[in-house]
Amino acid sequence: MKRIIPLIALVFISYSAQSQILISLIFGDKLNSGNVEFGIDGGFNFSQMSGFESSSRLRTFNMGFYFDITLKDQWFINTGVLVKSNVGLDELTENDVLFLDPTTVYSSAGTYNQKISYFHVPIGIKYRFKNHFYVHMGPQFALRSKAALIYFEESNNTIIDIEVDNRDLFNSIEVAAMGGLGYKLQKGEGINIGIKYMYGFTNIMKDGTRESKNNSLYLSVGIPIGRDKVNSESKSN
Repeated sequence: MKRIIPLIALVFISYSAQSQILISLIFGDKLNSGNVEFGIDGGFNFSQMSGFESSSRLRTFNMGFYFDITLKDQWFINTGVLVKSNVGLDELTENDVLFLDPTTVYSSAGTYNQKISYFHVPIGIKYRFKNHFYVHMGPQFALRSKAALIYFEESNNTIIDIEVDNRDLFNSIEVAAMGGLGYKLQKGEGINIGIKYMYGFTNIMKDGTRESKNNSLYLSVGIPIGRDKVNSESKSN
């Protein structure tokens, strides 16, 4: 584990979210083969942090790429990177806000939320049934890139949007479990539509005075890149 985490961190740091998505779109057909399916993965997630008074889930978009690597029959290794992935907590109470930033002058006129940006890497096992449904589960590792306490207020045609950087409150590495189910369209050759759940095992707070763990529900769509070209070439051969 001590060797794996620094390696994952190094991979994360080496690439930005924008460059990864661009490379995926341009070279996706080169990454697909008979035993590997590569594609863009994205969707909507509802996240929450335990240990706070608020229990309101933060709703955000996420995007990344995935690999399904064939092991045997209907068994696959499912991995990839969510390069744009935020989790956190919405509608923070005054006590929550003051804990996350004691210098804040609390105002009830707007709303506060905590947002933490991670690079997420799942390493799971996927099983595809012959009816094109699938299930998958396994560990997930994450590297925190940034975090902010956000205040939002809208009144009298005026929008106030303030972010306070508080990344130093949160640990850089998170270890979690990910599991889900879905369906693959076009008789098992097309888009993946699924739902998955992530539960964090590690305390995300650096300060030992409070324990907090992430959990998030994802509605996801996986789009194979260049898969039709690979299938056409296989049939022609």
